Amino acid sequence: MISPALAHIPTPLAQERLPQHAPLAVQTRDGIIESVHYGSAIATAADGRILLAAGEPLAPFYPRSALKPLQAVAMVRAGLDLPDELLALTAASHSGAAAHRDGALRILNLHGLTPADLENSTDLPYGAREREDWLGDGGQPTQLAQNCSGKHAAMAATCVINGWPVRGYLDPEHPLQRLVAQTVVDLTGEDPQRTTTDGCGTPLFALTLRGMARAFGRLAAAGGSNGGAEAVVARAMRSNPAMVAGEGRDVTALMRLVPGLLAKDGFEGVQLVGLPDGRAIAVKVSDGGDRARMPVTVRLLAALDVDTSPLDRLAAIPVLGGGRPVGLLRATEFLAAPSSFPQTSNASDDL
Repeated sequence: MISPALAHIPTPLAQERLPQHAPLAVQTRDGIIESVHYGSAIATAADGRILLAAGEPLAPFYPRSALKPLQAVAMVRAGLDLPDELLALTAASHSGAAAHRDGALRILNLHGLTPADLENSTDLPYGAREREDWLGDGGQPTQLAQNCSGKHAAMAATCVINGWPVRGYLDPEHPLQRLVAQTVVDLTGEDPQRTTTDGCGTPLFALTLRGMARAFGRLAAAGGSNGGAEAVVARAMRSNPAMVAGEGRDVTALMRLVPGLLAKDGFEGVQLVGLPDGRAIAVKVSDGGDRARMPVTVRLLAALDVDTSPLDRLAAIPVLGGGRPVGLLRATEFLAAPSSFPQTSNASDDL
């Protein structure tokens, strides 16, 4: 008997067409390939042209937390005005360190709100060290500790700024979420192919890797007083990479090691990167695992002639046997010619 939780799924999985992913990374152990990570990836030019690709980058996927910078742009467009470190937290999947929890609380306090106004799920801190310290101090799952609390605090604050109801701010028909949806279409150049609910409770859109790459290219290339909300969000993230993720996190390291780079990860093996010249990278690892995401990203950066020499520890991860290296997790030579992919998007012409 099918679980009641799955009863809403209309089609048996065996009848669905699976994306045609490509082998993006392999783990070896003493010369034998032990594991293969399949997925899709893309690199785009500032004008949205496909430069490099692998797998099926035009298949719909859920960007998960990689959507947060786009949500932050929507909120800045709606009048959200925060110090850079708090705006970076708005776009964060944070580790749950004291600076992250206190930052989310500051956003609430600045707008006359309390943690009781948050509508995200409860959780322990995401970072391993932060979670261990939290539990050691007797901590329990809370909404502030959950990795999306900065975004949710900012969403509630944006409602206060605009006179919108705070209660129910996650409803897809709420003015805030309608604005987010419009902003996603604007930045990606795509109409979402489906809408669902993310783990923290916010509406989540099915897009393509090309659309998400286009959005990150726009954010990363925006600059100066004419860059609008995109420039404001990009500046905040670049200047506060530890607020976007946390100490010891690869996204934080990536932004620190490559000047001008903008990066955000997402659950289920998603990575987005924007470069100051408007080029961008999007990666989706098909098995949802996290470990292949960064080696694949570094491989794409190298293919775009970005100096990846500072990224060696992110590009190849040692495999240990008895405490000594016996293999590597590294990217394959997965890139394909862009001529096999159409260059147009599915966005409506009038949006």
